[in-house]
Amino acid sequence: MPVRFQVVIDCHDPRRLVRFWSSAIRYRPEPPPPGFGGWREYWRSTGVPEEEIRDVTSPESIDDPKGEGPRIWFHAVPEAKTCKNRLHLDIRASGSRDLPRTTRKDQVEAEVGRLVALGAIRLETLSEEGEDHYAVAMADPEGNEFDVN
Repeated sequence: MPVRFQVVIDCHDPRRLVRFWSSAIRYRPEPPPPGFGGWREYWRSTGVPEEEIRDVTSPESIDDPKGEGPRIWFHAVPEAKTCKNRLHLDIRASGSRDLPRTTRKDQVEAEVGRLVALGAIRLETLSEEGEDHYAVAMADPEGNEFDVN
């Protein structure tokens, strides 16, 4: 049986990152499990204390509508991000290596523009003269780094 996993991202505002990342990677806000009218009702049924779920009015996770990619859970934490991520997501927008570098670069830049419009910040271009690689380092609305390549 294949191993399933989820990616967990610590953050201050799960709702904000659910909106950003579901649009960024074309996932969907995860609906509550069958038989539950909402996430608060579900967490209550699992025994989570009321003080921990009083603000849970919307999904804190996203999933792949095709069921192929991992679930991503945005875990609310009190502390701010203090250093570079030890793990980051890459959004592959460039297409196949069979395409000319200029075409791949244009596709990356188009995706970067879309993500900036969603609230991401462009940090730097990751490309060296003579390399056949082109990527852009970015940050989501809470400063978590990711790359578009």
